[in-house]
Amino acid sequence: MVSVGVDISKGKSTVCFMRPYGEVLISPYNVQHCEKDLLQLVEQIHRLNDEVRVVMESTGAYHYPILTSLKQHGIFVNVVNAYLMKKYAMIAIRKGKTDPLDSIKIASYGIDYWYRLVDFEPTEETYQELKNLNRQYLNYLSMRVKAKQAMTNLIDQTMPGIKTVLWNRSDVPDKDKLCDFVRECWHYDNVTCMPECDFIERCNSWAKGKGYRTSIQKAKTIYALAVNGIPTMPSKMSSTKMLVLESVRVLHMIDKTLVSILAQMRDLASGLKEYDVVMAMPGVGNILGPRLIAEIGDARRFHSGNALVAYAGLDAPPFQSGTFTGTNRHISKRGSSSLRKTGYEVIRFLKCVKPTKNTAVYDFLLKKEAEGKPSRVAKIAALNKFLRIYYARVKELYR
Repeated sequence: MVSVGVDISKGKSTVCFMRPYGEVLISPYNVQHCEKDLLQLVEQIHRLNDEVRVVMESTGAYHYPILTSLKQHGIFVNVVNAYLMKKYAMIAIRKGKTDPLDSIKIASYGIDYWYRLVDFEPTEETYQELKNLNRQYLNYLSMRVKAKQAMTNLIDQTMPGIKTVLWNRSDVPDKDKLCDFVRECWHYDNVTCMPECDFIERCNSWAKGKGYRTSIQKAKTIYALAVNGIPTMPSKMSSTKMLVLESVRVLHMIDKTLVSILAQMRDLASGLKEYDVVMAMPGVGNILGPRLIAEIGDARRFHSGNALVAYAGLDAPPFQSGTFTGTNRHISKRGSSSLRKTGYEVIRFLKCVKPTKNTAVYDFLLKKEAEGKPSRVAKIAALNKFLRIYYARVKELYR
């Protein structure tokens, strides 16, 4: 048997061929992630008259080119969790860190755990595309938080207090009342330069044109804020208008991108067999439903509900030594942080809607809170139960 250790880098990999008892069959050498070099690697593996297993670390997207090429030619490939490989490498007393040394360690791991290696099975394209979309959705979501903070900071300096009157978020980017108003009146000087009656008429005309509900009282409140407010960025500064309007434009574009990504995720997820079952679960809406499916992926790849809970990092490993048995244990967090975040949002929404049907998770949450558990601990326990129910219902569809 031959273990091929592959240390992945950006654009290239270092490969080492090893037999049992530490015999290096082919010394470490570099392979560029191009068709020519990868085909030479495949031919070299096929020339060996022995059972060959390739072992590599999971390194984001960098390992996909060589992984895809090897799987297309029917070669056994085991993708190891990077943390697990790090723990394996730490058993050495004299430590070194080079690409050739790392490839030797990875090949050695393949020999030591030969009968525990599992061949990599590609995920269905729909699940992979959903996961990619959701990761980009989360990236844009973090960008939106920063853009929102930047816009709020500028508005507090040009129109202090206005967001308490007009802060109105919607899933439709063109229906954000605050942003639309700031485009129209980006500074309190644009409000106080006209009489109150003229501003009220203009404000109601603007609201009607944008499809918002008109309100004379709200217009009066805005005018009073403008008269009594103290802007710290004068409108006469040449950069004031540009900064405020650009912050609104950036936030609008991010919102539009988020809506577009979410619409694509809904279209993809709606074609899956489990979509209707997942969407019927309490706490799962049009936004969280596709995101939840994207993060969990194909539930059939988990052997049990416990495996799905462990994948989310919600499992609490046992702690026992001698006569001591630990009871106050914490979740491991050795899993998908994105799934934990999405699942926690589901439970928070579940607590708000207070469902009257399919209340198993909600009742369990109330039970934990009644036992005196802290709110976050109770929600995590409810998420644990939610994932087990999710697994059971989805797995039932594919039997």
